[in-house]
Amino acid sequence: MTRRLRIAILAHSTNPRGGVVHALELGDALCRLGYDATVHAPDAGGRGFFRNALVRTVCVAASPVGRSIATMVETRVADYLHHFERAEHRGFDVWHAQDGISANALATLKERGVIAGFARTVHHVDDFADPRIAALQLRAILSADRLFVVSRLWRDFLARECGREAVLVGNGVDTTQFSPAPDAADAALHARLSLAPDAKVFLAIGGVEQRKNTVGLLDAFRIVHAQYPASYLIIAGGASLLDHDAYLTRFAAALEASGLPDGSVIRTGPLPQALMPALYRAAAALVFPSIKEGFGLAVLEAMACGVPVVTSRIAPFTEYLGDGDVLWCDPHDTGSIAAAMVAALEVPIRRDLIVRGLAVAARHGWAAAARAHLSAYKALSEAAYA
Repeated sequence: MTRRLRIAILAHSTNPRGGVVHALELGDALCRLGYDATVHAPDAGGRGFFRNALVRTVCVAASPVGRSIATMVETRVADYLHHFERAEHRGFDVWHAQDGISANALATLKERGVIAGFARTVHHVDDFADPRIAALQLRAILSADRLFVVSRLWRDFLARECGREAVLVGNGVDTTQFSPAPDAADAALHARLSLAPDAKVFLAIGGVEQRKNTVGLLDAFRIVHAQYPASYLIIAGGASLLDHDAYLTRFAAALEASGLPDGSVIRTGPLPQALMPALYRAAAALVFPSIKEGFGLAVLEAMACGVPVVTSRIAPFTEYLGDGDVLWCDPHDTGSIAAAMVAALEVPIRRDLIVRGLAVAARHGWAAAARAHLSAYKALSEAAYA
């Protein structure tokens, strides 16, 4: 084909979650490479995407939903179908879902003969107790014509559990946005959170979730705070579509029983994207003791900002991080997490981690991730016009 490939990228929401970050960054990188990409997402809040983008964006009308996750998923699939029922919304050569919701919508469009096929990125696979959601998750994988993954962990999982091959595309970080250089946002961030300039801040990204091991992190911080009473734990983000109420209740009980002084644990919720680099720079360390991840984009963002990282010695982290790049911990051992947090405050260790972290971030550009998609995109486009 001589004309520019038109690529529809579909995400599950407009919120700052890893899959949505990936969708926007992939779209921006494709545009820089000369492709015509558009990122779509249901916009439940009516606020648009969490950040401005180079890539064209489309906010899909989102119907009201209750608290049932299965109903929410089915409703968002229906929202996508309603949007793409209109022929003027279907002017694309390639369809690419970044999640199970949009992949189910594309699977239905494929079954109806509206599109010829689609690709799907599997960032990670969840364990759902509800059989309806579990079935939809599996359909979103098996119905895709091409699969992408961001880590070998999930490539191997798909081969073993689903009998499907997937292309490893990786992840990236925008080092023009995330950097160690302070700007006006740093003062605004400190004022917003009432932080002293010399505060020892441990930062967690992703909100309160079981797979983020937030209760384990809280227990570790309690140990660290006894040694460093002027330290803070900031938990940022948490704009998830899934139901984390039971774990939030467990976290609240753990916090109440911790004996930590009021104000030492700060939950910010989602912050404006313009403040995120400053939030990283305000931290003594990013603490990311997850028990399950697709990749861990926050690790690269922190490193690009010159911030040491504490993370779990598990895949996928062990795929792209080596000894000396981060401070490893056992996510199931509170003492291990706490010891790594304390080590992150030691000047010689910090100096080495910052240098090595900047080097890791520099190796992960979005252009390379975008190029890794192109062969599959072209095959899908050729099949659609065969």
